[in-house]
Parts: sequence; C-alpha cells; structure tokens
Amino acid sequence: MSKTTTGGRRRFLTGLPAVGALFGLTAAQAAEPAKPAAAPAKKERFPGDPPEHRIVYQLNHAEWEYIEHILNSISAMLTKYEDNVAIAVVVFGPGIHLLAKNPKRDIPAILRQRVESQAKNYGVKYIACGNTMKTIGWDKKEMLDFAQVEEVGAAAIMELQEKGYAYLAW
Repeated sequence: MSKTTTGGRRRFLTGLPAVGALFGLTAAQAAEPAKPAAAPAKKERFPGDPPEHRIVYQLNHAEWEYIEHILNSISAMLTKYEDNVAIAVVVFGPGIHLLAKNPKRDIPAILRQRVESQAKNYGVKYIACGNTMKTIGWDKKEMLDFAQVEEVGAAAIMELQEKGYAYLAW
C-alpha cells in the first residue's frame, strides 16, 4: 500500500472520535461497531387474556391430503402462537364427513384423532354447516361431540371475519 493511502485511512480513523463527539458520543463509543438491536421482549400474557391473533379455515373437501394440509397448518399456528391464537375451522360440503361419528367417506382415523386433539386440547373450534348436514340427512347427534353446528357455514365464516378473524381457504 502507498503512504498516501495509509495516511488517509489513519486520518479518517483518528477523526472518528471527533465526529462522534459532534453527536454526543465518547471516543470509545464512536469507534465501537454498532450492536444489533435486541429482539423485542415477548409480551407477557396471563390465563384468560384474549388472543391477539384469530384465523378461520374453510374445510370443504374429504380427500385426506387436503385435510392433512389444513391440520398441519393449524398445528404450525399453535406452535408459533401457542395460546395467543383463536382458531376456527368451518366444515361443509364433502368435508363434513371429518366431523361425523360414522363418516360415509373414507377419512383416516389418524386425521379424526388429530381433529379431536386440536379441539379438546387446544381449543380449536370445529364448526359444521347445518345446511350440508340437512342435505345428507344428518343432525347434531351424527356429529362428534366437540363439533359445533351453525345453520349456514358460509355465514359462520362471514361472522367470524366480522369479529376480526383472518380467512384462509385452501
């Protein structure tokens, strides 16, 4: 390196404390590299606090891969937000068989167990469409105990959105 380049760099580095002083920094602070900002502290929550996040899923198919994708997404939301998320799943059309005690379509038992676990252990609300049930001749007694029944599934989605739920259709 040439002397002029080295001399110029030295002048620059020795001038840093003076520039820092203009901004109220000590010589040591001015020469110190900037520290990354600390991550914001996690907000403390107490039992019974309302969740800050709300989401409603539409589930209207009976194919196991489709159902599995939705259940995996719900699990990911529960992992990320823990008790700080309210989750509802509105089930209609062929998807209604997921919530039936004796489904007429082939729904793997493991998926039905996951749904029950999410409802009972994590408070996920599973809402069955009454119109779909009526169309196939079912009533509340044909549904799993934790399933809620709303007369119109689409109206349930709309009303949840009006309460601040984000809507996710697959």
